[in-house]
Amino acid sequence: LRGIYSGFLRLASSPLPTVAAVNGAAVGAGLNMALACDVIVAGASARFDTRFLQIGLHPGGGNTWRLRRITDLQTTMALVVFGEVVDGARAAEVGLAWACVPDDELLTAARTIAGRAAAGPPELVRRMKATVQATDAVTTSEQAVALEIGPQLWSFGQPAFTELLDRLRSRMKD
Repeated sequence: LRGIYSGFLRLASSPLPTVAAVNGAAVGAGLNMALACDVIVAGASARFDTRFLQIGLHPGGGNTWRLRRITDLQTTMALVVFGEVVDGARAAEVGLAWACVPDDELLTAARTIAGRAAAGPPELVRRMKATVQATDAVTTSEQAVALEIGPQLWSFGQPAFTELLDRLRSRMKD
């Protein structure tokens, strides 16, 4: 099982931003693969189904933990313990998906979201993702500030920010 789950773990631990485009059934391990991504975009035909209850198997691969991290307790319980299945629209309503779009727009929507991260400075994007992931251990505002301050100070000296400041200063002189 650990070998099977290693794929989910590699995807989830990637320093690169990941987007799942789900059109059709994301069932069991397929749902786990989508849950390992940073953002899920659902097509109208998407179906999210843990399926574990229906086959008499306890969830694995981090399914319950990932669901609980991105949705609320009631949604996680409904999907896992009660075997509920949700479509793309409902997945977006409960936070399981970022958005639900018509099937013929799914790949364009997913590429658009991914493209925004891809267009950013690569090291900045990696550091942002790492910081967001590290917030799991944060319980206070003070800890959040401490977590963010190092990467933010680093970014002050990076070309994306310094060039923006230079452009703003040039406009102010005009």
